[in-house]
Amino acid sequence: MKQQYVTILLDAYKRGYEIRYRGIANAPELKDHYFKVKDDLPRVQAVLGFLHGIVPTGKCQTLLDVGSGRGVFLFPLLRNFPKMEVTSLDILPHRTELLQCLHDGGIDNLHPVQADICTWDAPDKSFDVVTMLEVMEHIGDTESVVKNAIRLARNYIIVSVPSKPDDNPEHIHLFSDEDLEQLFVENGCNKVKFMSVTNHRVMVASL
Repeated sequence: MKQQYVTILLDAYKRGYEIRYRGIANAPELKDHYFKVKDDLPRVQAVLGFLHGIVPTGKCQTLLDVGSGRGVFLFPLLRNFPKMEVTSLDILPHRTELLQCLHDGGIDNLHPVQADICTWDAPDKSFDVVTMLEVMEHIGDTESVVKNAIRLARNYIIVSVPSKPDDNPEHIHLFSDEDLEQLFVENGCNKVKFMSVTNHRVMVASL
C-alpha cells in the first residue's frame, strides 16, 4: 500500500525548504517522512478532544507548544485547527529549522522559536493555552518549567508525562498525579484535572 502524506503540511514544508536552502551546499536532508499519515496517539487524541471543547468558547485562539520535537502533537494540532495561532518552542535548532520551513512555505499561523522554556522571557500571559506533552520528564529544573508555563498562560496548561517507568535514559523524572497537582497548584493554578490515557498522565491545569 502506498504511503499517504498530510498534503497541506508536506507541500508547505517542501516550498519552505526550497526557499531556505536553495543553492546552499550541505543543506539538511529533506525530511518528508514526518508528514506521513498515521493514527494519532491516544494522549494526542485526548488533548485534541479537550481543545475541540474550548476553542468554540474563544479560550484557545493562541497556543504555545513546548518541546514540539518531531511534531507528534504539533502536526495533528495544525491539521485540526488551521486558524489557531501556534507558537512552537524547542531547544534544538534542527527542530526549529524544520518548522521554519513550514512557516516559510505558507503555514503562516505557525511561529517557531528556539528557546528554553525554563528561561524564555516572552511577555506574561502571551498565550491562551500552553501545552507541554512529553516534556517535563526530560527537564531537571521542574520548578522553573512550571513557573514559566504558568506565567505565559492565560487560561490553561496541558501536560502529558509517562505514568510508569521505562527504559528511556533521557527520562529523569516519574510524576504521580499528586506530584503534578502539587507543582501546579502551589505555583498559581486554580485546579487540575486528569484524563485517563494508557501508560500516560494527561493533566489540564486551569488559571
